[in-house]
Amino acid sequence: MATLRLRNVTLGYGGNPVLDGIDFEIEEGERVALVGRNGEGKSTLMRLMLGDLVPDEGEVVRAPDSRVALLNQQVPHDLQGSIFDAVAEGLGNVGDLLAEYHQISLQLASGRDQETLLQRLEEVQHVLERQGGWHLKTRVESVLSRLALDPDADVTTLSGGLKRRVLLGQTLVAEPHVLLLDEPTNHLDIPAIEGLENVVLGFRGAICFVTHDRAFLKRLATRIIELDRGQLRSYPGDYALYLRRKSEELDAEETQNAVFDKKLAQEEAWIRQGIKARRTRNEGRVRALIKMREEHRARRGRTGQAKLRLEDAERSGKRVIEATAVSFSYTDDDGKKPIIREFSTNILRGDKVGIIGPNGSGKTTLLRLLLGDLKSHTGRIHHGTRLEVAYFDQHRAALDENRSVGDNVADGADKIVFQGKPRHVISYLQSFLFPPARVRSPVASLSGGERNRLLLARLFTKPFNVLVMDEPTNDLDAETLDLLEELLYDFKGTLLLVSHDRDFLDNVVTSTLVLEGDGRIGEYAGGYSDWLLQRPQDPVKPQAKSRQEEKPRAKPRERPKKLSFKEKQELAELPAKIEALEAEQEELHGRMADPELYRQDDGQQVAAAKERLTALETELTAAYERWETLEALAE
Repeated sequence: MATLRLRNVTLGYGGNPVLDGIDFEIEEGERVALVGRNGEGKSTLMRLMLGDLVPDEGEVVRAPDSRVALLNQQVPHDLQGSIFDAVAEGLGNVGDLLAEYHQISLQLASGRDQETLLQRLEEVQHVLERQGGWHLKTRVESVLSRLALDPDADVTTLSGGLKRRVLLGQTLVAEPHVLLLDEPTNHLDIPAIEGLENVVLGFRGAICFVTHDRAFLKRLATRIIELDRGQLRSYPGDYALYLRRKSEELDAEETQNAVFDKKLAQEEAWIRQGIKARRTRNEGRVRALIKMREEHRARRGRTGQAKLRLEDAERSGKRVIEATAVSFSYTDDDGKKPIIREFSTNILRGDKVGIIGPNGSGKTTLLRLLLGDLKSHTGRIHHGTRLEVAYFDQHRAALDENRSVGDNVADGADKIVFQGKPRHVISYLQSFLFPPARVRSPVASLSGGERNRLLLARLFTKPFNVLVMDEPTNDLDAETLDLLEELLYDFKGTLLLVSHDRDFLDNVVTSTLVLEGDGRIGEYAGGYSDWLLQRPQDPVKPQAKSRQEEKPRAKPRERPKKLSFKEKQELAELPAKIEALEAEQEELHGRMADPELYRQDDGQQVAAAKERLTALETELTAAYERWETLEALAE
């Protein structure tokens, strides 16, 4: 039975409906990725599932006693208290009592107002016992442990990423049957994203999530649904299969529309010639033409693609930035904290350098040092000649909230000069998917994705040969991300890119700087996946060694090992076992290549096949390694 079902749901706010007669259901254990362009209505659909909105038509059906919870994109401004208190809020009234119990316990530990506190503590304990609060307290502690959160830490002192983890805990503690995640990876660093992936993989209920992070989507989704022009389409299988099928559907739609438009044009030409006689056949043809006109008016075309172009600048010198033995520290209450220690690099024209590291590790500080906005405490930084720098700021500080979209780009003028030619600001912004009416709207009314597109539009009006981008991918939809990737790939200048988007890094950068802690910065060829292969597998922190550890120990002589009877039998059986596993693997690949499986399947068979293929690969790897080990011993 479906945990949640939408039947013929329609919802609109004037004009074309956001949701136009959609059907959807999600079952326990499914992890459904909801994709679609910015502004298509993904957040609206989630609010319908949650129950915050009521459809104009149709119905939303939930299983009896089922609970639906939503993790919002935005961190609320009023989030305060200890982490335990904030997470316990997810339990409602009982959570408030648990939070009070926790606060009283902390105050008792400080030794103040003992008698009054003990009296209130006893009252709270009685209420919690009646309402089963101790079981719920254990649940809160379990969630805090899974998310690696300190229950006594003050929420107001946390980073944005940690606050989002607290909100996730607040959502999970209610034990929902359906968990809704709206852009859960925004502003999280890579370790936090990977931790979130593991939490989601361990969730037993149903999950529907919206994300721009394609690596997150590829690892988690068992099914993909797309919201496009009010319609919802389901795509069982992985992300690559979704992209292929979506491309085929769009090609077929384009062909069908072209045939329809050609026939409509022919009928319009016929009607203008006049009807020669009032015969039934001609009257039927006129009625058919009227119907075709109505169909053409009702057709909802796809929003055009953003057309991203760069203003060409004079080429910089070959050497762009050279850093030699650069160090930088911040001073806090505990003394000096090294951010960068003895760092050297040489960035040349055309290099595309990715910068990765946990939140708070100093990525933005490194950028400011390289650009000369900060002065290093030791070492030197030398800049090359003819550098023209453009900076994309993750905090969008370059945008004036009170001015309109057009004024932020053209500074109050009607036209801008782009690639040496005057261009009207409305025409220019339409290339970034801003309709004319939106150009006059204040920036404060824009969504996160629209603000990022506006920042790109503002940035690209000026020529540059060094592009610095600090978290450019937040809130951008997948299609705009693809276009930005192509633009940066073809960019002839130098790129410095801070990002937590693993796929984006892999597709754009040629080398990676990794902040590895304690001021150390490692430099690696390639993108994120290349760094995973090159990084030290077991980094060891330097520690003081005892005198005994410093002395080399003589290695004991190893006796040559021989195969036991049981191992000989295992070696004899391994070839047949490997052959059987490979045969099963080949059969599964054949099944997954059959389009019929995806037409008939509801997602369960495909998901089961993918899980079995993963297990087979693990079993085969282990079998081959065991075979090699036993063969070596036998020799």
